[in-house]
Amino acid sequence: MEILISFVIAVTLLAISPGPDNVFVLMQSVIYGKKYGLATILGLMTGCIIHTIFLAVGISAIIKNNSNLFFAIKLFGALYLLFLAHKVYNSSSEISFSADKIEKKSSFQLFKIGFIMNVLNPKVTIFFLALFPGFLFTETLPLSLQFFILGALFILVSFIVFSIIAILGGTISDKIKKNKNIGIWLKWLQIFVFVGIAIFILV
Repeated sequence: MEILISFVIAVTLLAISPGPDNVFVLMQSVIYGKKYGLATILGLMTGCIIHTIFLAVGISAIIKNNSNLFFAIKLFGALYLLFLAHKVYNSSSEISFSADKIEKKSSFQLFKIGFIMNVLNPKVTIFFLALFPGFLFTETLPLSLQFFILGALFILVSFIVFSIIAILGGTISDKIKKNKNIGIWLKWLQIFVFVGIAIFILV
């Protein structure tokens, strides 16, 4: 239970941190309304289901009864998360909300965009591979079932956080625009979470 709680906290902090997905959701909500943001979220989360299935079916079969390979995967995960932290460190802390290139689409079109953005992005699979093995939480359940449980928690937490962003889009964007330091705080939050998870996975 402690590991699952740690996983939920980590996913929550990651979902809050600015990234291409939640900024895209926020833009659609701010410009066209929360319904369009929620449609995008449903598409993104549906894509996450596909990635979870790939991970649960493929990786669990590979690492079963192979402790050395399992450690290698966790080491890769930790190094990848440290790489992401380094990328965030070198990136700008400014958060842009320019609406110049945002074209209005139907809810179903946004669902498809969210789904395609997620399911065709190999970085999501790599991220899941980096994150999930470090949070396997019991020796009594099959690895594939544990991956499905972690995937379900990831999707649930991300859906809740993204939905709050979509519903409160106008208020959130106004505060971000007015507070010049919030981008810096969110940037360092993301770095802290990536490094913290990497350490957790290794230790």
